[in-house]
This record gives sequence, C-alpha cells and structure tokens, in this order.
Amino acid sequence: MAKTHVDDVRNVALVGHGAVGKTTLADLMLFRSGAVSRAGSVDDGSSVLDFDDEERQHKYTISSSLVHFMHGGKSFTVVDTPGYPDFIGQTIGALRAVETAVIVINAAAGIEVNTRKVFHLSGEAELGRVIVINKLDQDNIRFPELIEAIHETFGSKCVLMNVPNGLGTGFTGVISTLHVPDKAPAGMPINPADVTQHLMDAIVDADEALMERYLEGAEFTDDEIAHGIEHAIAVGTLIPIFCTSSKTGVGVAEFMAAIAEDGLTAADIIHKAKTPAGEEITLEAKEEAPLVAQVFKTRIDPFVSRMSYVRIFSGKIVKEGTVHSARTGKPLKVANLFRIQGGQQEAIDNASAGDIVALIKMEDLQVGDVLTDGKAGALSLPPLKYPTPMIGLAVEPKSRNDQTKISGALHKMEEEDQTFHMEREAQTHEMVMRGMSDLHLKIIEERLHRRDKVDVLTHPPKIPYRETVGGAHEGMYRHKKQSGGAGQFGEVHLRVSHLPQGLNMEEYCTKERFVNMRRFHYHPEINYVFVDRVSGGSVPNQFIPAVEKGILDRIEKGVIAGFHVQDVCVELFFGKDHPVDSNENAFKTAGSMCFKQEFALAKPVLLEPIVKIEITIPGDKFGDITSDLNSRRGRVEGMDTAAGGFQTITAKAPLSEVTTYARSLSSMTGGRGSFTTEFSHYEIMPSNEQAKIVAAAVKHKEEEE
Repeated sequence: MAKTHVDDVRNVALVGHGAVGKTTLADLMLFRSGAVSRAGSVDDGSSVLDFDDEERQHKYTISSSLVHFMHGGKSFTVVDTPGYPDFIGQTIGALRAVETAVIVINAAAGIEVNTRKVFHLSGEAELGRVIVINKLDQDNIRFPELIEAIHETFGSKCVLMNVPNGLGTGFTGVISTLHVPDKAPAGMPINPADVTQHLMDAIVDADEALMERYLEGAEFTDDEIAHGIEHAIAVGTLIPIFCTSSKTGVGVAEFMAAIAEDGLTAADIIHKAKTPAGEEITLEAKEEAPLVAQVFKTRIDPFVSRMSYVRIFSGKIVKEGTVHSARTGKPLKVANLFRIQGGQQEAIDNASAGDIVALIKMEDLQVGDVLTDGKAGALSLPPLKYPTPMIGLAVEPKSRNDQTKISGALHKMEEEDQTFHMEREAQTHEMVMRGMSDLHLKIIEERLHRRDKVDVLTHPPKIPYRETVGGAHEGMYRHKKQSGGAGQFGEVHLRVSHLPQGLNMEEYCTKERFVNMRRFHYHPEINYVFVDRVSGGSVPNQFIPAVEKGILDRIEKGVIAGFHVQDVCVELFFGKDHPVDSNENAFKTAGSMCFKQEFALAKPVLLEPIVKIEITIPGDKFGDITSDLNSRRGRVEGMDTAAGGFQTITAKAPLSEVTTYARSLSSMTGGRGSFTTEFSHYEIMPSNEQAKIVAAAVKHKEEEE
C-alpha cells in the first residue's frame, strides 16, 4: 500500500451490541473498496474478520480484528470488535487505537445493553462518535420511535445525516438531510427537510465564527460544511446518524463516503503524554516528531507467534530500526513490521503517525506498553482501564500431559485478554481462572483445547474460610510411642487464646503479660504469635523449634473444618523429655496434637471472607438490588448517582454469597448492571452457617477415609 499523508488516514472502530451486523458491515466495506473480490460472510465462515476457529464455529466475534483499504482517496483501518459484554476488553483496547467509534444499532432491536456501554466508553476516550442504524431491511421497524429513543438516551446531538427511503423489504435507498432533493420520494418515515435545521445547528455550534456567519444568513461552501462536520464530531456537538443495511448494501456507500469526506484524522484527537518528571506534553501527529506509540492488543498466533498490535501517535517506526520500551527501558530491534488484514499479515518497511501496525516476536511487549525512540525518556500515556473479571472457576489439568502445559497456556491467554486472569490461591491450593462471564470462560476452555491442546476440568472455587478461637484454654499432650528399639517421647503444655487484629507485637509481647517469656515469633500474614515461656529447661532448647513446626503444620491444616487458622496466640510454658526417646519428631507431633486439642476447647469459630462490592445499576432497579443484597447477608454502606440514569451502590457481603452474583445481577437488570469486588476483612460466621460448613468438612473427611 502506498504511503498516505496523516490527514488522509481514517481509523474507525465498529462497536455495539452482538448481532447488529458489525462484522458483515466491515466485510462489505472491504469488498466495496475493491480490497477483496467478494464480500465475506459470517454465516458461511468466509468473513475476513472472523477468522478464528471459535468465531467461525459460534458465528460471532470474540476478538477484535483489523482490515485496511483505500476508499475515496483515504486510507481506512477498520477495527471490528465483539458485541457481547463478555468480551468488552477487546473493545477497550480497540478504542485506544482509533479516532472514530462507529456505534452500530440493530434497527429492529433498538438500544441494547452493550450499545449504552460502548457509547459511554467512546465518550470517556474522547473519540468522535458516529451512529449507524443497521438492518433496516428487517420487518417491524419503528423508525421514528427509535430516533426518539436515541435522543432520550444519548442526547439531541445525535442527528440524522440521511433517512431511509422505505423500510423492511422496501428499504431501497437513503436521502440526505443536508442536501434535500426538491421532491423527496414518498415512503420515508421521517421528512429529511425537518432535520436539516437541527443538523446545521449542531455543525455551527462547534465553531463561533461559523455560528456568527450562519446567524447572519451566510451561505457555506461544501468544503466549509465538510470541515464544519469534522470539527463538530471532534468536539462532540454532533454525533451523525447513518442508515444502512449491511445485508443488501443499501446506505453503505453513503456511509463510507461520509467517513472519507468528513471523518476524523489523527490530528483531530489530542493525545497527551507525561515525561518522567510529570510534565504533560501534547503529541504531534507528524512523521518527523519523536516516536510515541502504544501496544493496544496482543495476539499469539500458532504460526506467526506473538503479535503486538501498535498504534503510532507521533513519529515513525522503521523495519530493522530500534524502539524503546518505556516500561522496561530496554531497546528493541524491529525485525519485522506488518500491516494487518484480518488473519493475514502484509510486510511493510515503515509506518508513521496515524498508522496501526503489528510487531512480531517481541516477547517483552505487553498490552499498554509505550514505545519511544529513546530520546524523550520513559514517556507514559493514560493507562488502558479494564474491568475486573468477577467469575471464577477452579481449573485442573485432565491428564499428566496437560499438567505440563497448562500454566504456559493460561499465561498466554492472560497476555491476549486483559479481562482474563489466572491465579493460584495460596489458602485453597487451587488454580483459579477468572473472566467476565460463564461464556467468556467457556471460550477460554475451547481455545485451550484447540490451540494449545490442553484439556481441563473445572469446578466452582473453594471459599477460603479461616478458623480461630473466641476464648482461651490450656492443657498438655504427651506423645509416647514404644515399638521395639528406640521409642518416641515428648510432652508439651500449651495455652491457646484469641489474638486481636492490629496489635503492636513489641508492645503486646512483654514479660509483664507473659510470665517468664524468653522470646516470641510473630507471623503477620495470619496474625499468629508463638510465645516461648519455658523455664528450667523443661523443654530442651533444641526441641522448641520442632514444637513450633508442629503447631504451624496444624495451623495450615486447620482443626474444626480443615481451613487455615489465624488470629491466635500460643504459649509454650512447660514440658517433659526423655533422655533416650525424645527427638524432634516426637516434639513436633506433641506440639501439633496439643494445639489441636486446646484449640478445640477454646471456643473455636469459623471466619468468612467479607468483600466490598460496588454495583452500578439502572436507577429503577435500586429496590430490587438492595432487597437481594439483604437476602445475601449484605450491608449497604452508601450510594451515589452515576451517568446515564444509573446508580452506584457500595456494600459489604460474604464472599460465599456473591460467587454467582454476576448471573443474578444480569437477570435482575436485563444485563445492564455491573459490579466489582475486593477483599475487605474476615468476620465470624453465623452459627447456623458455620454448622453447615463444619458438617460438610466432616463428611468429606469420612468419605476420604
């Protein structure tokens, strides 16, 4: 492809809900431009954009994909994004790479869950926004009502650039609202002349000089109007609406022509970076400017290996040249540089401001990394903000062969998908993968099987309960074993008591509190302290570490239900040994068994993890949500008003009660609610809930025996 001036570059992301026709529209644009000989189809698996096996099988987009073409003298890069909220991370990355977000709406379905989400995400990214009402060839379309709903939801700045000539099977063309014919055809649901004034107001509202001339009755040239539309889109006073059918192609040519003529360029969106000293600088979309680029997507292709998709904001990247990673400070050799066409790569020699390219086999690059030429130091760009994945599944390899490959395969998934995380739970010893939904994790499993040849078993993750005591008790345990030859003997006397959180151990562990105290060992991660009060050598010094080890082993295994112990103080104050039969193993066993015995007599209780949960919901669902939280033993702590008629509720609830909350919230809000959680603290479980957990643990232990 010939080198294009930055002003002639059009970077566009197609966003919206699922099944609105984004991929079909992108395939058709590619065909209409002459870049391919036939329009690809999602239904028959020939789409240039949905090229992954999972996408062809399911017939919907899972990962963002790119195509490029020339049209109307302009260089287009179109990023197609998934429509289902389960894969929203791909959309977030794509929005960083473009100037214009095209929000596609299904004419029959109207404004759906993800329509609202991507509209607001595009606004937060300060992009130009365009709306395409697609699938106008369907039956039962209520066009005026849809336009009214768009105005109510997104504001009056959303203005029709054309109106459909007929609907359903009668949708045969579009009529411009800017250049209305003297005699408009019959059968239009809205008179285009009724929109012209509204459109002109939105255009001139972005420019005071233009507004002044407009009020004076001046006539504008086509170039002035085109520049006015471009500027109005950039500053947000105009969100154009276009009418199309990606199935029949009606309206697509007009949409493409408008983007070519009036679409935003790389210079229309201001990008800022920060120097290491914290100074904010404005990036210039020029080839001769210092290089600043960012990785917005990683794809690990089984044939090409690691591909880092990069948007260049200023400067240029040259094949065989060097770039610097602001995160690592390392120089990186650009061995290969590619332009992306769906699942294919086209080698190029250089790329500059406004271009979107791929770097191959750069293992050190991560999503969000900033690339520079090294002259300006470690510049930083605003971080890409991804939602926290809330649905978890414990995962384990199906076979020994899978076991050797599972960690590496899951790590690759994490690098490609910023809304997928894998972690090994220290308390439950489980490998847990977390994603946005059950569907999201199902696709991960399918990709593990197909691409990485790894099969897994999944189940709900264990809740990391903890055990502690509510009182105190002291006693002794004698371990004595004689089986011919040398025996085992060890006797220890312990006191087990509750240890409150937040104490200063240097102030708490004093000889005034613990008579004859010689030393103490504190374990802050579980708030446990071991106090050595032995006097007179009743427990020889060489065996005291073994007693500690036995207690710690039992703390890890748990006492009443098999969960890790925390918040306890253990005092070793007396014991006995045997000159022949005493050894470290004997005192280790004695320490473990004595702790177990005294813990069980010191009013043991279970602790449950409490999480802070922040829920964003439509305002009319407030009562339903708070009632449901009460049924989950949740406590509402605050509420606030959010944008778009939404409310945010802050609450605390037991983790066990919200493990499946994503499904419930989606059901209660029609998919419009979202939430995040973070660990808060541990609390004593209600006795009735504790009895269930203990009974289940006892039953499980009996079954294992």
